[in-house]
Amino acid sequence: MASNSARQPTIFLPHGGGPCFFMDWTWGPADTWDATRRFLEGLAATLPAPPKALAVVSGHWEEPAFTASAAPEPQLIFDYSGFPDHTYRLTWPAPGDPELAAHVARMLSDAGLQSSLSADRGYDHGVFVPLKVAFPEAKIPVVTLSLSASLDPAQHLAAGRALASLRDEGVLLVASGMSFHNLRGYLHPETVERARAFDVWLTRAVESPTPERDMLLTHWRQAPFAAYAHPREEHLIPLLVAAGAGGDSPGKRIFNDEPMGAAISAYRFDG
Repeated sequence: MASNSARQPTIFLPHGGGPCFFMDWTWGPADTWDATRRFLEGLAATLPAPPKALAVVSGHWEEPAFTASAAPEPQLIFDYSGFPDHTYRLTWPAPGDPELAAHVARMLSDAGLQSSLSADRGYDHGVFVPLKVAFPEAKIPVVTLSLSASLDPAQHLAAGRALASLRDEGVLLVASGMSFHNLRGYLHPETVERARAFDVWLTRAVESPTPERDMLLTHWRQAPFAAYAHPREEHLIPLLVAAGAGGDSPGKRIFNDEPMGAAISAYRFDG
């Protein structure tokens, strides 16, 4: 790919709850996800230029090795349950990019990280739900990247560093997850203060200069209420990839809300 494009940032965004942006929300107030939707709708306008491609790390895909999807026409994976019938008929026909997928896998391998390609992996809901809002025309090529099943923070920081130069090729690196992800905690009275405490810590960590930023994020389990915010960490680990690809400058919180009583944030790295 050409390297004369405007340098893209790297972004960690909340992908919401299931297909929440495309249905009447009944698990709480009807406007629960409105603020997140507005944030996603405005995301493209904040970029330095239209991305040439999107590289998306989803908290809903784990493999033994970092795996990039080389599917030329990825299909949607409706990996949620219990939602209205029409949400299983959503469409978002963004093309894949097998050449970029191979490039991503090589970059990871060259950095000493195990990598692989998938010939047919589609777009899970961590990919198509937020990006259908942010890029509704579905014309920008997309390559999805799995987490490593190790969920090791340092390994995912390293993966981000290995992919950082994609930003100079006009590729927007998107890490899709949730900064709070305790399904039993939503709408629970004790969650409000616990989620806020974790969110304050996480924001301070992201906005710290390196190497403190990377040290704090690597040891995120030492944060207040970390285990409560993330009983399992797959929705947080994409943030480590975003931070690794974000260069040496501090990150910045660009969105915050409290759907169902739980503080969630989005972060951007421009370094």
